[in-house]
Amino acid sequence: MVAAAAAGSTGATPSSVASAQQAIGYPTLFLLVLIGALVPVVPTGALVSSAAVVAFHQTAPLTLALVFVTASLAAFLGDAALYWLGRRGLRSKNGSRWLEAIRSRAPEERLEQAQSKLAEHGVAVLVLSRLVPAGRIPVMLACLLAEWPLGRFARGNAPACLAWAATYQVIGILGGSLFPEPWEGVVVAVALTVVISVAPGVWRRVRSAG
Repeated sequence: MVAAAAAGSTGATPSSVASAQQAIGYPTLFLLVLIGALVPVVPTGALVSSAAVVAFHQTAPLTLALVFVTASLAAFLGDAALYWLGRRGLRSKNGSRWLEAIRSRAPEERLEQAQSKLAEHGVAVLVLSRLVPAGRIPVMLACLLAEWPLGRFARGNAPACLAWAATYQVIGILGGSLFPEPWEGVVVAVALTVVISVAPGVWRRVRSAG
């Protein structure tokens, strides 16, 4: 209603407003997911789910497909860039801040598990690492320490990013389908992604305390 009123007052049609929103929204989603892949503190899963909710409520064709392509491509490029920076750090005598950032987010226990699974299952571990909260960085470091070339990592990471984008998009679609207003679906989708993100850490702390 607000968009329609604004469109009427400015002489713009609802379709032109939607087109302008998409022109801004997709590059923003791409940039935020790309940054989130490089700096693993941005909740990229919540971003994708929220974008999927908005796309679900739009009548424009292919909006969900564009969200999927944008998110998966940004995640793939961000992962590839971070891996490349990590390889440069390994080859440098003094390392690099990017490599140190990767190491700081890969506890020794998680790294050992990732190395064991990587040696046993190979590329398949990359796909699972993208779907498990806080699983991406330990597996990426395991690949770096195993001296995987960038091309091999990229080939394994491509389906991982596709699966990741699809999973969080489904979460957004489910949230969006429950409510008539997009903002309500966004709240539910964000809440679901937060629960999914924190649940493994809480479970590990409960187990260690017990």
